[in-house]
Amino acid sequence: MNVLFIEDDAMNRRVVRDMLRVAGASMDEAENAEQGLARIDTGDYHIVLIDLRMPGMDGITAIGHIRARSDTRATVPIIVVTADTAIDLRQRCLAAGADDVIFKPVAMDDLFDSMGRVLARGAADGASIT
Repeated sequence: MNVLFIEDDAMNRRVVRDMLRVAGASMDEAENAEQGLARIDTGDYHIVLIDLRMPGMDGITAIGHIRARSDTRATVPIIVVTADTAIDLRQRCLAAGADDVIFKPVAMDDLFDSMGRVLARGAADGASIT
């Protein structure tokens, strides 16, 4: 499994990379939304993890750019990884096109449970994971 994590904090990226490594997954990194969108242009990812608050473009805007694509990359599952606890946050993320939301600090069980749910939902909807 190949995962892209768009996150400005290097420590958060390292923690998630180590968690994914335990599961045998590989992870590409992007320090901001612009870099993440460029990586999506050239990479094939099973899941995109994205922070909401980053310098420059925020995560909600980046999700909109991904979902507006005219190719198959527009349907990549997206999980928001955030420390934001606003009451309406989950609803705003889902309305923007995210598939799930998990909260920092990231717990391995929460990450893997979310990934499993999102991938299972995609398989049930007929999406193929290669």
